[in-house]
Amino acid sequence: MFVAALLDAQPDLRVRVIADAAAVLPPDAGQPELVETSNGALRALRFGLKAAPADHDHRDHDHGDTHRHAGDAGSFRDMVGRIRAASLHAGTADHAVAILTLLAEAEAAIHRVPVDDVHFHEIADWDSLLDVVAAGSIAAALAGARWTVSPLPRGGGLVKTRHGLLPVPAPATAAILTGFDWRDDGVSGERVTPTGAAILRHLVDPGAVGGAGGRLDAVGTGAGTRTLPGIPNVLRALVFATADVAAQDRVTILSFEIDDMTGEEIAVAADRLRAVAGVLDLSIGQRLGKKGRAMQSFRLLVQPQAVQSVAERCFAETSTIGLRVREESRLVLPRRLSTTDAIGVKAVRRPGGVQTVKAESDDLDGETLAERRHLKHRVEHGEG
Repeated sequence: MFVAALLDAQPDLRVRVIADAAAVLPPDAGQPELVETSNGALRALRFGLKAAPADHDHRDHDHGDTHRHAGDAGSFRDMVGRIRAASLHAGTADHAVAILTLLAEAEAAIHRVPVDDVHFHEIADWDSLLDVVAAGSIAAALAGARWTVSPLPRGGGLVKTRHGLLPVPAPATAAILTGFDWRDDGVSGERVTPTGAAILRHLVDPGAVGGAGGRLDAVGTGAGTRTLPGIPNVLRALVFATADVAAQDRVTILSFEIDDMTGEEIAVAADRLRAVAGVLDLSIGQRLGKKGRAMQSFRLLVQPQAVQSVAERCFAETSTIGLRVREESRLVLPRRLSTTDAIGVKAVRRPGGVQTVKAESDDLDGETLAERRHLKHRVEHGEG
């Protein structure tokens, strides 16, 4: 429902997200599909897996029922390996793995097993892994977005799992969403699945729960497959833009110096760190250290909730043995990432309503200089 709602609100992301989702599936699992439907008299989109002819159709049930399937997609370690091995857009794998990690840590704590040995019951079918990767692709494409959520429907009753009947919210869901606001709307059943919980936890700071402000730019509606008594079974996404005024938020700065890595090693480390979920920007400058030694100074802008995981990657990818950490406030203009003719495009709205557009240079690196300039001009100026 999350993926469908976002792709309804941001249709320019559909090609990217569906391609990323398809890339992690084995040939016999089927293909991702986005279809228009209705639920409770409301028009909506539904995202799911169009099963291969010999398989059963996953679209006939909600992900709330996937607790009872066999572990077709494998363990946490298996799924991380599949995601890392797939050809995905930049940032998708790190966001998807981060979402899976939230699920694995919750399941490991509940069942008292090592994280790497967790066999998911929620991600027991390929269609749920599809949701995780698609959500990771959306998170990467909307890297500058601020996410909020209204109080969550608590539901009620019991859910059938491989461990028997468990109370709603399911134990993993409750563990992941500790700190979030909930409400009882009188409708029973599993209203938030562990997969949905992990996506929310990855995107939303519980302290940021509440309404957004600004100009309403788009509305998207994603449908589930179950019928709920008295209300539509949908998730609605509202996309706001801050008009004329830069939004203020906080970022964490990680910085360190390196004096014992080659230029090639530094280039590889920089590319890998830029792709880590939560890294907003990375810059490298030259400095002179003690005894006149040349040093490379790394400076990373990081989302505050990702500091620990990014710091671990800094230690893994470079030779540094220490990091400096500080928080800063910043002003950022509204921006959107989209795709035009397979070229990534960043559009920024400036004060006064002026919009500037810039093509992603990485998507042009297979062209000659003249062709790069031609494509860049065409995309940035909206020429056919």
